[in-house]
Amino acid sequence: MDLMTLVMLAVLAVLVFFMFRNGRKRKADQEKLQSTMVPGADVMTNFGLYGTIVSIDEEQNKVALEIAPGTIVNIHRQTIARVVEPIEAVVADETDGVELNQDHATLLGEPEFGQRVDTDGDSEPKKGNA
Repeated sequence: MDLMTLVMLAVLAVLVFFMFRNGRKRKADQEKLQSTMVPGADVMTNFGLYGTIVSIDEEQNKVALEIAPGTIVNIHRQTIARVVEPIEAVVADETDGVELNQDHATLLGEPEFGQRVDTDGDSEPKKGNA
């Protein structure tokens, strides 16, 4: 065999290796998602619908999803994209992003889009000339 044939076989072997690796990775992610889908979990579907799982029918691969109080839809189990984790509120320090105006003793926030803070003594935000 010449060198070019060996290189082509090596490239083919690497591609096959990565195909099997990605397939196993996707399967593991899907199994992890399926294990977290339990009644009462908040989920998002592939088409952007948020809801709470009411029940799961293993035999028919259906999920009863409550999208509003009293509104339940049946969807295929594989259309659930992810389980939504509750977001914890971040408590910001009172002085974050706020400057103290010494002349007027008030707190100023960030200027609005298109405004500049003049540093010539007048610290009120002004509209910029775009």
